[in-house]
Amino acid sequence: MSFADARRSDREHRRVSPVFWVLLATLGTSGWAVWSGYGSAGFGVFLFVVAGWMVSLCLHEYGHARTALHGGDITVGAKGYLTLNPFKYTNAVYSFVLPVVFVLLGGIGLPGGAVFIERHRIQGRLKHSLISAAGPLVNLAFAVLVLVPVGQGWLDSAPGTAQIGSMEVRTLPAALAFLGMLQLSATVLNLLPVPGLDGYGIIEPWLSPKARLAVRPFAPYGMLAVFALLWQPEVNRRFFDLVYGIMGLFGVDGLASDVGHYLFQFWKN
Repeated sequence: MSFADARRSDREHRRVSPVFWVLLATLGTSGWAVWSGYGSAGFGVFLFVVAGWMVSLCLHEYGHARTALHGGDITVGAKGYLTLNPFKYTNAVYSFVLPVVFVLLGGIGLPGGAVFIERHRIQGRLKHSLISAAGPLVNLAFAVLVLVPVGQGWLDSAPGTAQIGSMEVRTLPAALAFLGMLQLSATVLNLLPVPGLDGYGIIEPWLSPKARLAVRPFAPYGMLAVFALLWQPEVNRRFFDLVYGIMGLFGVDGLASDVGHYLFQFWKN
């Protein structure tokens, strides 16, 4: 392969996928509809939140892959992980479909599955930890991006509104509050030191080989176990108290997220 061919191949491996552009277009169009009040408020919020959540999932996995690339795994490009195409992930259903289903069922931003990193190419425990931490940090950055405008009141004059009983609400701040809550919940959950989640990936390099070997069989079930625990009322309440408490640091009340969730479930209203 010539140098020119190698450069061309490298560009192709990093070219943003049309799938991601479609997601961004859906996010922008639905965001405009929610902001302006065009069409059904509930359906607009639904499209906006789902598209935003999908975009964040793509960026989450891109964060892992990009950090791995700089850490020494030069194979991530050829695997398509740098194209932001969710269908290039190790398991698109686990990484992409199930997290969306969890949002639909319970309004919980449960993190998805992974890109496959060739860990033997990466030297140093800190690099391994940073690769695992990159995904949750992307979710945290996304949360800051969508919650700050709400908390600062920059969208209080947005024209789009919806009627909930006798209360009139601004649809875009509510949608962003709910989307931000999903990002924060994904961040908190993904940082749990549970096998199969990024929190465990952060500490795993620092464990003894014996401990890692003992935990490895439980990795495929970690996320499902967390989801099952969240269905327990007391655990669920404490979890959302924590997430809403973090939202409060941005000046966003949990009620705004609840309103966004209510509008999101347009099929119930």
